[in-house]
Amino acid sequence: MEENKVRLQKVLAAAGLGSRRKCEEFIIAGRVSVNGVVMDELGCRVDPDADIIHVDNVRIAQTSGHVVVALNKPRGIVTTMTDPQGRACVGDIVKDFDSRLFHIGRLDSDTEGLLLLTNDGELSQLLSHPSFGIAKTYLARVKGRIIRDTMREIEKGVVIEGKPVAIVSAKLVESSNTHSVIEISIHEGRNRILRKMFDEVGHPVVDLVRTQIGPIKLGNLKVGSIRTLSNQELGTLYSIVGL
Repeated sequence: MEENKVRLQKVLAAAGLGSRRKCEEFIIAGRVSVNGVVMDELGCRVDPDADIIHVDNVRIAQTSGHVVVALNKPRGIVTTMTDPQGRACVGDIVKDFDSRLFHIGRLDSDTEGLLLLTNDGELSQLLSHPSFGIAKTYLARVKGRIIRDTMREIEKGVVIEGKPVAIVSAKLVESSNTHSVIEISIHEGRNRILRKMFDEVGHPVVDLVRTQIGPIKLGNLKVGSIRTLSNQELGTLYSIVGL
C-alpha cells in the first residue's frame, strides 16, 4: 500500500549502507535495483516489508524482523535447542535472546566454532540444502605429521561410506612429528565427516574448529559468545539462496 512506502535512500541508510547522501549516490550510479529493476533516479519510494532490494547484486536486509546470529559454540555443547537428557546445549546459550532461534545445520558436541542460528525458517532450510553447496571451513589439529601424498589424497576426496568427501580446498598450516594443522573447506554436512576422513588417512582429529560458513567468518568472536549478523552480512546470505 502507498502509505507503507518510504524513500529508497532512507531504506538503504537504515540497512547500514551509509548516510542518505551516500545512498543517493548509489542510486544515481545505477547500483540499486528494486524487484529486479534498476532504480537510478531519486524520488523512488518502496515498501521495505515487501520489495526486494539489491545493491551491487547483494540483497539488503530490510524490516522483516528476521535475524541471524553467529555463535562460537564451545566444545562439549550439543547442537539442540533443548536436550531431554539434561546436557548443556546451544539453546541454553541463546535462551535470553529476544527472538526464538533455531540452529542452521549442526556441529557435533566435540567440535567448536561457528554456528548460525535464525528465526527465519525459510532461510534456514535453504542454507542447509546441499544444492546450494555452501562451503564450510575448519581448522583441524590432527595427530602425526601429514606428508604431501596424504594431502593429495585429501584434496582428491577420501571415500567415506561409499562417497568421496566434497573438498573445496585443503591447506597444510603447520606440521611436526606429533601433530599437524590443516585448514580445510568442504561442501557437505555428513555427520562427523571430517573426523571419519582423518581417521581413514591415519591422522585422528585432536581438535576441530569451524571458522567460516559461506561468507560469514568466526573472526575474533569468543568461545560461548554470540553476535547478530550485520544487515550487509544478512543480505549476502539472502542473495546466496536467491531470496
